[in-house]
Amino acid sequence: MDTSERMIAVPACEGLASFRLAALPVTRGLYAEIIGRCPADGGDDRLPVTGVTWWDTVLFCNALSARDGLAPVYRVDAGRMTWDRDADGYRLPSEAEWEHACRAGSSGPHYGPLDEVAWFRDNSGDRLRTAGGKAPNAWGFHDMLGNVWDWCWDAHDGGYRVMRGGGWFDERWSCRASARRRSHPSLMLDDAGFRVARST
Repeated sequence: MDTSERMIAVPACEGLASFRLAALPVTRGLYAEIIGRCPADGGDDRLPVTGVTWWDTVLFCNALSARDGLAPVYRVDAGRMTWDRDADGYRLPSEAEWEHACRAGSSGPHYGPLDEVAWFRDNSGDRLRTAGGKAPNAWGFHDMLGNVWDWCWDAHDGGYRVMRGGGWFDERWSCRASARRRSHPSLMLDDAGFRVARST
């Protein structure tokens, strides 16, 4: 079962419609299956894919949509990416959607004891870990905190894009539901991955 088949319904909340989100970040195996190559050489296919730009993630969403017979969400015109909100395909979560799914009804910085739910600097052995290796949150999402930062749709401070959740090399304070980071959409980072969403 690949990431696109393990989608969990996220209930609506004030200001957000219900949507579906992948239980796991996109893995190297799924990325290679859809795109034909993986940016990271070797290693376990069950590791989250890293070394992908924000642009790579949205193109992956369109390719995965095409594989599954869904309407692609993203359109590129003159180097500008737009979101077709009527399309039924895969997409990146918005930052607000990501945080709502991460918290899963909790109100603290973590949805459980951090050592039990996240890979971060103190327990990762300074390396990326298999997706889903830690306990999920109350709604069934794994690796929302730690392991890899998740690219989100939202722009931040001009041409940058938002990432959420913390990664395998981050200190404890970076792995929390409210943590955010920004990066240029053309940069490939060894601690940044993504997960897919769908509108309902």
